[in-house]
Amino acid sequence: MNELLDRVGPVRLWAVTVLAVTIAVAAAAVAFPQRVYVEVIWQYYWGPVVADANGWSCVAWAGGEQVDAGANCADAGPGDGPTATPGYTWQSYAGYVPTLLLLLVGIYFVVEWLDIDRFREGFYGLFPFMLFGGALRTVEDANVQADLLIPLPWSALLISPFIYVVVALVAVVAVVIAVWLERRGTVSNYAYPLAAIGTGALVLTVAILAVLSARGGIGFFPLITVATIGGATLITAVTWVAIDRLAPGINRGTGYMGLVVIWAHAVDGIANLIGLDYATAFGWPYTLSPKHPINAAIVDFFGTAWPFVALKVAAAVFIIWVFDEAIFEESPRYAILLLITVVAVGLGPGTRDMLRATFGV
Repeated sequence: MNELLDRVGPVRLWAVTVLAVTIAVAAAAVAFPQRVYVEVIWQYYWGPVVADANGWSCVAWAGGEQVDAGANCADAGPGDGPTATPGYTWQSYAGYVPTLLLLLVGIYFVVEWLDIDRFREGFYGLFPFMLFGGALRTVEDANVQADLLIPLPWSALLISPFIYVVVALVAVVAVVIAVWLERRGTVSNYAYPLAAIGTGALVLTVAILAVLSARGGIGFFPLITVATIGGATLITAVTWVAIDRLAPGINRGTGYMGLVVIWAHAVDGIANLIGLDYATAFGWPYTLSPKHPINAAIVDFFGTAWPFVALKVAAAVFIIWVFDEAIFEESPRYAILLLITVVAVGLGPGTRDMLRATFGV
């Protein structure tokens, strides 16, 4: 393997792998359209996006017409073919996780090419982009309520998992611009313009939601945001103090980045808790439904989302414990990139759930 890497080069090997996988999947879909495209790609990957984009509880293949199958997929007719619901399944995870890893490797090569050496500053500079991703996803939710101002397939770019790629590409372009500004002497630190670009994108996205709310297209329940951020901050503070007093070695490697990791996943946990259990207490006429198998299983088993909050915080603490000093010494670039991903997969969905409830979409 090392000999192959030396001869071909890691970047070329990555590019060939991506191209080969893409061609193999496309060829299989063409050769076996029913078995591969309809029963796998459409049912577990594209069908959920179609359902989400149209605001349907269930979509049926129906010979390629992709029709609304009603509130329950069990009610679909025998001739409707495969059905799909919004959100993720264990089958979709099996495809998305390797794809995410390939994307991370590609981003790593870009970071390596830029020769960035102050990684922790980049972590904080990219923080607004993680909030931006969740806010941008909420725009698509508002798009459904506003009768599809952005039609398919374009609206798919604002739906998971495609939105992760969109936000990642925006962030990479922002990093390139920020590093260029630093190296030409315009700014003293690339993290400043990087954070400014991300903050600008976040403010613009929230402004779009605010305008839609002011025009009456969507609602506005600001106390949900206050409760989510307040609750997440309180949980984070208690957890951080407990770590500092009882097991300070846990956050020795991540430092204050660990604080961000815990807060990001606390936001996700509290946003789920409020959206699933308490949204009506804030004036929202209905509650959210879980879109991930894990929190759906927890809610089904316990009847409440409180255990999900505990699970998210415990997972965050475990992650910052795993990211010890040795990991950052051996491969700081990849460690920071993985830590950014950990924050993004918590804060992105958490921000989306918080803003969905806040704007009633």
